[in-house]
Amino acid sequence: ELYSKQEKRKRMNKSEFYAFFKKIPKAELHIHIEAVMSKDTIKALYLKKNGVAFSDAEMEKLFSYSDLNGFIAAFLQVQDLFTEVSDFDLVFADLQNYLVRNGIVHCEAFFAPSAFIKKGFNYADMAANFEKNLKKIKDETGITVWLLGDVSRTFGLENAENNFKMFKEHPFEGFIGIGLGGAESKGPAKEFGPVFEKAHAGKYHAVAHAGEDVGPQSIWDALTICHAERIGHGITSVQDAALVSHLAEQRIPVEVAPTSNVFTKKYVKKMSEHPVREMFDKGIPVTIATDDPLFFGVELLDEYWNLHSKLKFSKSDLKQIVLNSFDDSFLTEKEKHTFKNLVEQNWK
Repeated sequence: ELYSKQEKRKRMNKSEFYAFFKKIPKAELHIHIEAVMSKDTIKALYLKKNGVAFSDAEMEKLFSYSDLNGFIAAFLQVQDLFTEVSDFDLVFADLQNYLVRNGIVHCEAFFAPSAFIKKGFNYADMAANFEKNLKKIKDETGITVWLLGDVSRTFGLENAENNFKMFKEHPFEGFIGIGLGGAESKGPAKEFGPVFEKAHAGKYHAVAHAGEDVGPQSIWDALTICHAERIGHGITSVQDAALVSHLAEQRIPVEVAPTSNVFTKKYVKKMSEHPVREMFDKGIPVTIATDDPLFFGVELLDEYWNLHSKLKFSKSDLKQIVLNSFDDSFLTEKEKHTFKNLVEQNWK
């Protein structure tokens, strides 16, 4: 058995666990806003665009992918349902509900403009909508949400540079920097050094998805060429002992999304084999995130439960991961200190 009787006694049952961890303030640092949408929002956008209802069979087909590229195709299909900038109001309402449900007090999320710009959306209008909705969330809940614009590796360097140019020309309160998402095998991190150089020069934060669908060299490239401040996923780091040591010694945060990695099945086939346990034990500063709650049917509390119930993470291990979520955020040192004190108070 995975757990001895003594270990089982130390573990909370599921309902106790969820009730406890919902009350612990947490940050989530790797989530895509379009992927926090509810299925009701998908149905509403589909009806608005097409004038007919989105059937259950079509919904099932939409979520029937089996690898990262299939997921990205579904993600783009959902983005295609948007017909006007005000549709983002529904997205942010779903995001707000998600954050409250999971006891998240600070969130650093990605948005991907490329597909919307190709549809003819005006980015200045998008930026104004995002700023309005971030303020609404803060005013109504006290939760801070900051956004990272995905320059997107899927459409090549020229598109990525155009995205960064838009971000720079239309700043908004809550926009903090860039991310590199999309199909990792089709858009190697090493090709995007120029846009990251511009971001660093402009004092923007910069993070990159790497080591999700490609081996450890992708992570090295994200660090040495793009100088990413955090790595999204990073699960192939465990294939390279020197890289593991580098991430641990330099304290480079890795945003791990366990269910996402199992779902796309490239390197992880089941939760109990996920390398996050090894990464944590070897000193890599790990944070836990959901990546795409809608597409993978998972929320942040579920991911903490997965670690506890399937990967032998103790309550004190999970407390460290909660503290990491603030330490590895782009909050000020004073803000981090305040949130971590809140964790300690709630933990008691």
